[in-house]
Amino acid sequence: MKVRKWLSWVGIIVLFLVSLALIFNQQIKDYLVSSYTPTITKTTVTKNQHKKVSSSAYDFSQTKDLNLQTVAKARASKQSINIIGEIAIPSINLTLPIATGVSNTTLALAAGTMRADQQMGQGNYPLAGHNMAHGSKILFSPLYYHAKVGQMIYLTDMKKIYYYRIYERKFIKATRVDVVNNTKKTIVTLITCDKIGKNRLLVRGKFIKAVAFNKAPHSVQKALSSKYTNK
Repeated sequence: MKVRKWLSWVGIIVLFLVSLALIFNQQIKDYLVSSYTPTITKTTVTKNQHKKVSSSAYDFSQTKDLNLQTVAKARASKQSINIIGEIAIPSINLTLPIATGVSNTTLALAAGTMRADQQMGQGNYPLAGHNMAHGSKILFSPLYYHAKVGQMIYLTDMKKIYYYRIYERKFIKATRVDVVNNTKKTIVTLITCDKIGKNRLLVRGKFIKAVAFNKAPHSVQKALSSKYTNK
């Protein structure tokens, strides 16, 4: 009888914990993402830029919706995320690490590069990020709710800061993979999901200039040195 009673209590506790996880699913996800604060330096970025990345890391078809299990797994294996820089859009309170590829682990905690050959300040520099909806401030969600033409986008590899100004914001079909292709114009392309995940939001910025990190205005340096993933 004691064993049965003990097992019964274990079942109740497990059910209670599962219920809590379901109720606070969004809050737990937000916490796991927003508390990810990797230290980025010139040395670590340079080292990561020279790491070999498999072609499968850029397979968009393998990218899945962001759920609690994916985020938890990403936090557990965060060392595998290959960080090569940062992105900041101060006017919408967005600051994120940039990592190579669009694997589920990478996109759970960072903005991901969408081509193996892309370089900041050259041609088209496309980045993907999740929109967690429901008014979220996490990852690329602020793009959906607050991005506007005229706002500044800053990218950095910790050596230079690359200035871009948003000139286009529009919704496109999820099949429009051509927007990732390189271009003669020097631009940045930011991609995230729409509210229901059926289509994509495209935000593009035109390249303005590049300056040495320590020569940029204090306000720009501060934007790229603030806490990641939006608070």
